[in-house]
Amino acid sequence: MIERINNKRLVCLALLAAWVALGLSISAVQAQGVLPKGLTQVSSVEGVTEYRLGNGLRVLLFPDESKQTTTVNITYLVGSRRENYGETGMAHLLEHLMFKGTPKHPNIPQELSQRGARPNGTTSEDRTNYFETFPASEDNLDWAVGLEADRMVNSFIARKDLDSEMTVVRNEFEAGENRPFSVLMKRLDGAAFDWHNYGKDTIGNRSDIENVDISHLQNFYRLYYQPDNAVLLVAGHFDPAKALALVAKYFAPIAKPKRLLPAEYTVEPTQDGDRLVNVHRVGDQKLLLAGYHVPSAQHADNAALRVVASALGDTPNGRLYKALVQSGKATDVGAFSTSGYDPGLLRFYAALRKDDSIDAAREAMLQVIESFAEQAPSAQEINRAKIQYAKDFDLLFANPEQLALALSNAIAQGDWRLLFLQRDSVKQVSAADVQRVARAYLKADNRSVVQFVPADKPDRAEIPPRPDVAAMLKDFKGDAALAAGEVFDPAPENIEKRTVRATLPGGLKLALLSKKTRGATVHAMLTLHFGDPQSLQNKATTAMLVGSMLSRGTKRLSRQQLEDEFDRLKARVMITAGPDMATANLQTTRENLAETLQLVVESLRQPSFPIAEFEQLQREMQAEIEGQMREPQGLAVNAFRRHFNAYPKEDPRYVATFEEQLAQLRAVTLDDVKRFHSDFYGASNAELAVVGDFDDRVATQRAGELLGDWKSPREFERLARPYHETASVDQTMETPDKANAFFIAGEPLKLRDDDPDYPALTLANYILGGGFLNSRLATRIRQKDGLSYTVGLQLTAPSLDDSGSLSGYAIYAPQNRDKLQAAFKEELARALKEGFTNDEVAAAKNGFLQSRKLARAQDGSVTAALASNLFIDRTFLWAADFDKQVAGLSPQALLDAMRRHIDLAKLSVVKTGDFTRLKP
Repeated sequence: MIERINNKRLVCLALLAAWVALGLSISAVQAQGVLPKGLTQVSSVEGVTEYRLGNGLRVLLFPDESKQTTTVNITYLVGSRRENYGETGMAHLLEHLMFKGTPKHPNIPQELSQRGARPNGTTSEDRTNYFETFPASEDNLDWAVGLEADRMVNSFIARKDLDSEMTVVRNEFEAGENRPFSVLMKRLDGAAFDWHNYGKDTIGNRSDIENVDISHLQNFYRLYYQPDNAVLLVAGHFDPAKALALVAKYFAPIAKPKRLLPAEYTVEPTQDGDRLVNVHRVGDQKLLLAGYHVPSAQHADNAALRVVASALGDTPNGRLYKALVQSGKATDVGAFSTSGYDPGLLRFYAALRKDDSIDAAREAMLQVIESFAEQAPSAQEINRAKIQYAKDFDLLFANPEQLALALSNAIAQGDWRLLFLQRDSVKQVSAADVQRVARAYLKADNRSVVQFVPADKPDRAEIPPRPDVAAMLKDFKGDAALAAGEVFDPAPENIEKRTVRATLPGGLKLALLSKKTRGATVHAMLTLHFGDPQSLQNKATTAMLVGSMLSRGTKRLSRQQLEDEFDRLKARVMITAGPDMATANLQTTRENLAETLQLVVESLRQPSFPIAEFEQLQREMQAEIEGQMREPQGLAVNAFRRHFNAYPKEDPRYVATFEEQLAQLRAVTLDDVKRFHSDFYGASNAELAVVGDFDDRVATQRAGELLGDWKSPREFERLARPYHETASVDQTMETPDKANAFFIAGEPLKLRDDDPDYPALTLANYILGGGFLNSRLATRIRQKDGLSYTVGLQLTAPSLDDSGSLSGYAIYAPQNRDKLQAAFKEELARALKEGFTNDEVAAAKNGFLQSRKLARAQDGSVTAALASNLFIDRTFLWAADFDKQVAGLSPQALLDAMRRHIDLAKLSVVKTGDFTRLKP
């Protein structure tokens, strides 16, 4: 731009005028150096640019015009690593209190819901972040930036809020205590780290959560929640110059603090012997976790360790999978690293059935891991790991919302540019690098599976110190930024206008929405319908097994070869199946769509059904079922669904007990699976929806070539699920030794989504149990009473059947069972008696409609909706009409609709938990 104009003075005047009137594009801002006062540009890599305010705040901008959403993320460089004795969990507890408001924003959850935002806050060992994704608009961005600046220094952090939120966090702690894997993660960290705070779980110790002093929490807030300890990121659809102006407007007035952050000097000493810890709790599944100390995420060895983790932990070609899963010693294995700002752990896990030998599995696991250095990795193992990592990075970078979270983690590790440096480092990893790091760190004396064993000659692993990140990144440039997509309006009318539909001669229905996307990404969903109520009797489990086997190899390609091909094509593919349908979801790029579709259809049409994979699948599913048999949530949901079940045992719609599921699973043979596929699968009754960067004519032709001649062997008749009356129950089930309990309640509704009352019931449900911590149930049960970490209400209404439902759920401490149930019923009764206020309805309409707009801005969601609409014979104009009906609702309309459909006398309740210590 600047090179095309000779008069530099006129250029500057024009730029200044544009700044005042409209704001500058980021390229113009950078070219002229015209920035809001106090802001300076620091660095730029692949479309992400860093600025800095005089008070120390770092600002990252990542504009993406192809998205109709904006994400604002603020990362504070403080997590559980910074907590003192007696204050574990304080960083996480503070995260919760940051949603309790400021004088200017007294009800943050309400504001988030009113704007249809998708928000959250997360805490890790090294950082705490807060983010909200919302429909792109200047007003929403102004509000979000202003909110984050305000709560940085003006949050209440009040005693009354701590009193109620403490019990909510404790409930979250108890939920983790219910999960064996979560418990083992805590025990492994505690065993592996003697002194470093990485040995303490982020959620904290129960007694610390219950007793932390409010003054300590306030001091922690004032110390670390300051601009010089924070990084603000704006990603997605926005005007960069206007965003910078907002940053300057709201954050520049915050003074740079005079305090100095406490120095960190604790270094974990070299481990001097292997460690073993046994955890004994009620359960039906065995688990193994092993951890080896490794350098920080900043260290050069980190890239080679990623390849080590892939070569050992990959499914189905990793060495652990071959040694443990294929031999039947375990049902699942994996590997992952938890290195952060300081040295962490490389972890390996294995899941076993209850009757499997944990000693045999442990011995096999450790032998494979610690002999890795002596068995050099093959070129195929290294290349596979690199391709997988590159694929995940490319898909991540095409999604500004997910990239924002990844950058937040990189910031916590030392610098946001590490995300790109690590990608480049993985590309350069050699077999010698992999073997060297394995020899350095995967040794017995550096291991925790967490029992002291004397050794005459300890073999210790020296962990290198944290390197100088600034020196590492001094000349780092990164790759060229991905090409941006088009500006696309996610309004239903525009989606409908841009969608092309067709029905091919063989019966396949198509819905194609072609548009330019960031990174030329494309989503697709292919759904096959088959069978009828009679032919599918006693075949529900078989149908599910068929669906799970489709991605485990074709007649031409093994399971690993198939996955390698999908990785090469930068494709994510998931194939699932129910009793009467199979669905393939995929995401890839424009240039790879044709090949990816061919591979997906090959998986559906020509599966090889290997006997070893079938037997492994049965073991995996058995372990999964057994893992749910004593879990409060799994038991409650199963009992709840069974209560409303109206079908006999042989019917494909029947809801089986866990014991029945295991029996059905064991009864199915591989011949049954092959026969079902041959008897039912075909594309005569199918839908294909494609959304993204592709040529719709080419896609139509390709779909016809691949599926046009695939006739369904049988006529298809949908499994109808009509409404039926069900008597109410109040059921309690014991789950011994479980710290957390589960509550579910609901009733069937004679309701379809084209019922005139459906819009009003949907909005009423949103007010009662939707939004972000702002629903009536959340305000009462979580915010006010502090009884539950998770509480909500769901309304369902099918498009083709009148079998709707209303159901609520919550997790809670067993001693709060009666209080929780009473509060839940009281809030529903109050709504049925009093209805809602004008302000409640107005705010709910705004938030609900914006949340629907946000969903339509996600290509995956639009793809699923187009596929569903093909089956039920609808267009997106139905969604437009639905939104108009919601926008016109009055409080009285909501009250009338609820009274016509909801009867609390018909409410059924199921509660599961350890209630043995409660008074009768």
